[in-house]
Amino acid sequence: MRMTKHLIAIAFCTLAIVGCKDSNKDMEITEDPVVSTFYFIRHAEKDRTNPENKDPELNQDGLMRAIRWAEVFDPIELDAVYSTNYERTSMTAAPTSVKKDIPIKYYDPRSVDIEAFKTSNERLNVLVVGHSNTTPDFVNKMLGTSKYDSMDDTDNSSLFIVRIIDGEATDIRLRMD
Repeated sequence: MRMTKHLIAIAFCTLAIVGCKDSNKDMEITEDPVVSTFYFIRHAEKDRTNPENKDPELNQDGLMRAIRWAEVFDPIELDAVYSTNYERTSMTAAPTSVKKDIPIKYYDPRSVDIEAFKTSNERLNVLVVGHSNTTPDFVNKMLGTSKYDSMDDTDNSSLFIVRIIDGEATDIRLRMD
């Protein structure tokens, strides 16, 4: 009887030790995930009074929307602000840029190297201001799929959020009206 109790005690101790070793495998130390978040918007409402003007500024509604975008991004820690080199996109980005004290970086949507862009903005929160055709195209390239069509010309309120975690991209499209 005494021997049986000792064997049972040894068995429990052995199971406890083996169990602890196995549970340590589940507790392996892992590195923090690499997370990058990109916020894509189209420029705000532009001045349409001169149809010949290829680089119009924002109209009054657009100026107000640009200020609202700055309010939307106020609680978000942004590290970079990108804009195409047009008046309407620069003016849309400006209130956020000023509020965050981040200089605007200009990009050409026709020649962006997506992989280089992802790498140079790794672990950052980035705002990208573009156009009705270039914004969805940029988002699609970040996702590696053709998910979004060009935006309607009256859509100045869509916000695309692309989050890349350890190389895996997810996205959501929101309306900020």
